[in-house]
Amino acid sequence: MTFAPHEPPFRAELIGSLIRPQAIKDARQRHAAGEIDDAALRRIEDDEIRAAVKMQEGFGFRVATDGEFRRDTYSDSFTTHGITGLREGPDLGGTFAYTDAKGDKIAQRVPQIVDKVRWAGPTNVEDFKFLSSCVTTALPKVTLPGPAYIHFRSGRVNISSDVYPNLDDFWTDLVGAYHQEMRALADAGCRYVQIDETSIAKLGDPKIREGMAARGDNWEQLLDVYTDAVNALVDGVPSGMALGIHLCRGNKAGHWQAAGGYDAVAEKLFRKLRVRFYFLEYDSERAGSFEPLRALPDDKTVVIGAMTTKSGELESAETLKARIDEASKVVDRDRLCLSPQCGFSSSVHGVMSPAQQDAKLKRLIEVARDIWGA
Repeated sequence: MTFAPHEPPFRAELIGSLIRPQAIKDARQRHAAGEIDDAALRRIEDDEIRAAVKMQEGFGFRVATDGEFRRDTYSDSFTTHGITGLREGPDLGGTFAYTDAKGDKIAQRVPQIVDKVRWAGPTNVEDFKFLSSCVTTALPKVTLPGPAYIHFRSGRVNISSDVYPNLDDFWTDLVGAYHQEMRALADAGCRYVQIDETSIAKLGDPKIREGMAARGDNWEQLLDVYTDAVNALVDGVPSGMALGIHLCRGNKAGHWQAAGGYDAVAEKLFRKLRVRFYFLEYDSERAGSFEPLRALPDDKTVVIGAMTTKSGELESAETLKARIDEASKVVDRDRLCLSPQCGFSSSVHGVMSPAQQDAKLKRLIEVARDIWGA
């Protein structure tokens, strides 16, 4: 059997975002009010990022992120800020709204393509350079939203037919912008990128499929379109850069957008995609069973997202170990790693305290060391 590499991903992994420190929240408010300038805001962010990296390395993580502290939401890193031709449209509720455990709903923003999509210049390079200057033992990781984000949220009606009469040209331009961003990151020394491609997992939800059909989309056709887009992105990854893909069903202030296992998408997700490792949400019954992982080829790795970021309740070590034991009945334990199911704060609105987050991170490291000795 061929075993996949783990460096990266590492046995204990982070997804990306961390709970925003109060100092950053306060600084953002002061900045919005015109009380401090861009440089002052950045200095405060710098201080908090240094502290976050020190925390991650101190706990023993071999990977570090900047906590996405400079972003309002995970998509700010590229999709909504790194390309031309996009504007944010109105909120949409209904089928595509986010729901929490109480049934409360929040709408989502809909991106609109109104002009040609082009690379707007390096969006993440300066942030990566600063992160890289902070690490001493960990490998810095950059996260980017996946290429299906725009179409999944907007549908064809919000991608101008005047600008893109042939939708294939939209995908070509979008993927080309990703290639330029990744090359700029590689030139700056970045060796680890994670694509947050949440749309594919959501296609397993009958409610989402109904919403797609109502706007004229066939979910099975979109599965091909979206996996083709990811493969086109992967084909442009610079030499020496490791790229993994993260999938979840939405994570916004304790709300989620979809439910349903990976069964319907497993073959194309695991066999068609030219991705070597996956970060998969597996913290609740909404993610389904581990059975779809039987489609995973022997040279690929899965990071099991068994720890939730939708609640501050701390999982026991036994609970996390049991999830890895269960997954290892389908995929060899040597091809498994452990992580939270998503970032701790995909937007500025987290659902737990920094102390609760830190307890979870410590528990994650402890369990990974107990299982794999690393």
